[in-house]
Amino acid sequence: MSLSRCILGLACLWHGVIASPPGAVPSNIPIATDLQTAAATVAQPIANSAAAPRKLHGKFLHITDLHPDQFYKPHSSTDEADACHRGKGPAGVYGAEVSDCDTPFALINATFDWIKANIKDGIDFVIWTGDTARHDSDEEIPRSADQVLGTNRWIADKITELFSDSTGQNLEIPIVPTFGNNDILPHNILLPGPNPWLQHYMHLWHRFIPEAQRHSFQFGGWFYVEVIPNRLAVFSLNTLYFFDRNAGTDGCASPSEPGYKQMEWLRIQLQIMRERGVKAILTGHVPPARTDSKKLWDENCWQKYSLWLRQYRDVVVSGLYGHMNIDHFVIHDEHDINVGMIAGLADDSIDTREAMDDELTVMGAADYLQELRQNWAKLQPPPTDSNNPGKVKGGKKGKKGRKKKSDLWGERYSLSLVSPSIVPNYYPALRIVEYNTSGLEDTPLWRESAKSVMMPIELEQNDRQKHLNLKRQHLPHTEEEEADNEIDAYKKKGKKHKGGDSKPKEPDFIIPHPPAKSSPPGPAYSPQPLTLTGYTQYFANLTHINNVTTEDLSAVSDRDEEDETWVDWLLRWRKGRHGNKKPTHPEPDPRQFNFEVEYSTFDDKLYKLGDLTVNSYVELAYRISKQPKKGKAKGVDVTYDSEAQDEEDADLFEEVEEENEDDDELSDAEDSEEDPDDEDLETETIKKHEKKKKGGKKHKKKKGKKKKQNKIWMHFLTHAFVSTVEKDDLKKFT
Repeated sequence: MSLSRCILGLACLWHGVIASPPGAVPSNIPIATDLQTAAATVAQPIANSAAAPRKLHGKFLHITDLHPDQFYKPHSSTDEADACHRGKGPAGVYGAEVSDCDTPFALINATFDWIKANIKDGIDFVIWTGDTARHDSDEEIPRSADQVLGTNRWIADKITELFSDSTGQNLEIPIVPTFGNNDILPHNILLPGPNPWLQHYMHLWHRFIPEAQRHSFQFGGWFYVEVIPNRLAVFSLNTLYFFDRNAGTDGCASPSEPGYKQMEWLRIQLQIMRERGVKAILTGHVPPARTDSKKLWDENCWQKYSLWLRQYRDVVVSGLYGHMNIDHFVIHDEHDINVGMIAGLADDSIDTREAMDDELTVMGAADYLQELRQNWAKLQPPPTDSNNPGKVKGGKKGKKGRKKKSDLWGERYSLSLVSPSIVPNYYPALRIVEYNTSGLEDTPLWRESAKSVMMPIELEQNDRQKHLNLKRQHLPHTEEEEADNEIDAYKKKGKKHKGGDSKPKEPDFIIPHPPAKSSPPGPAYSPQPLTLTGYTQYFANLTHINNVTTEDLSAVSDRDEEDETWVDWLLRWRKGRHGNKKPTHPEPDPRQFNFEVEYSTFDDKLYKLGDLTVNSYVELAYRISKQPKKGKAKGVDVTYDSEAQDEEDADLFEEVEEENEDDDELSDAEDSEEDPDDEDLETETIKKHEKKKKGGKKHKKKKGKKKKQNKIWMHFLTHAFVSTVEKDDLKKFT
């Protein structure tokens, strides 16, 4: 490993991370070659005492995976080899939707203009989860450190300008960034810190990283910001040290690894947050996605993270991630936690999961979502009276006549939310998340407290030693016993099967404190201040906005399209919605850019999410999964009537479909008013309509033979791909 790191280190130096970006990228902050000079120029956000007092709005912005590409050209080819950099094709001004092309600067600028006009003054903080450089997908224009750092600096400057006060000197709200696997060179590979990449990002983000956090950021790229002082902290995790594809590190098992050190830092900080009464949102780029056959994180990292979520369930509000481009969520089950593996007493080679593809194709994403769905079928659904689970009776008696404890709040589970991206692999999307502000009306805000509040990450030596050792006698007796028994069992198993000569990787492994028995459920489980109440997802319909009319150059007929194989459809998809087509107009003629609501959890009739608590998502996941006619929640004397739920969902699905059809008809009418002479577009629409009419009887005959669709699953898939996949194509995923 040391040899490979040296080689990788030389590769990173070869790329020259100190060079300045090309002139195509706006820039007014030079990258200092002298790190001491760079550190001297770093300034801390200063409170603006003269500004009018600000109140909490109970909203924040999550934006991810911008992937700006300065080489993007409108009307270029969307073929994989051309990457929208050259050739002639249907690439629109604002991006080539449903293709592998990256984001044109026009889309970046339009997105920030829209944020400024519509949401800037109504949010409390921004979570920005990385990948702010283009993919290395064009062999003719390989990426350089100039470009990677240049586009990151450009976006950092735009965010700073957007959320600064009228003087331009002070940030009005906190910004919490993290970097993605494409924000470094070579992509995916980040060596242990300190290293030049971490030094440069500290400089680029000096306005965002609190002064007291800079040492930990230089050391490993992780930090936190108290976005509501003394009440809510947002943690920026360096998930590249957890990422299974990072060949420069080796997971979280060995104390010498940065992943191990980051997990220890996170454990200590969450313990401190608990003692201070502060809640935490965990954020990062690569999500802790994991199924029975695939994974994104190293297994030991995933195990520790899941254990930390379990033990600090009274502190953690939620986890927010990007990277995958698809809109979905991940549920962690405490039954999947293997304490023996974390402690190094079980062989982690028994994990047979393969690393998930770096960039998921539609097929790969569909397979992944199918596996998630299969896992969700095993979930224990929450009590039917989810608003008042205290009314539901406890479970059956277990061994020795003891009554099993009912998990009325779903504390067996933890939740991570994965947001879709700005890069138009589907449609560009961003998310406004809302949270409960009850009792926080007079709380001092970040801007008002920037000077006065300074909670150091480095504790005094005595306190630091206390938290590093975290005395286990403070654990509740039953949980301490269970932990000891589990570790002892693995020790005995190791002696029996391996002759007792296997050494634990982590002899001083510490199981964190769980919440006190008297503690109420945390904000992730029951509605209370800082609970996430819902979100509104916005998307830009680039097919409408780009207004690209095309002529088909392929020999594929409508009938061929109906009979095409899954692979044929996938190849067609990867070339973009207008693959094998060329624009009929010589000059781009886009419509006015705008984001619109794709859906909102507050009024989505099918999701029916009362809030974003764990139980709400467990119930949704259970409904998405294949359900038996009748099922009982283990340990809870309550029947989950899935048959009645299916009927209700089907009725709601039809109602939603009718509303969507009305919206489509209205949109078509608007299009015809704007383009009355566009005969090509009209002809294409008529052909599609005739195709549906011709195939109507045939499809009706087949309907009776087809398996009944789970309407919630179809609805979930629609949003997973940000409303870009047609209904008929979605059925290929079932």
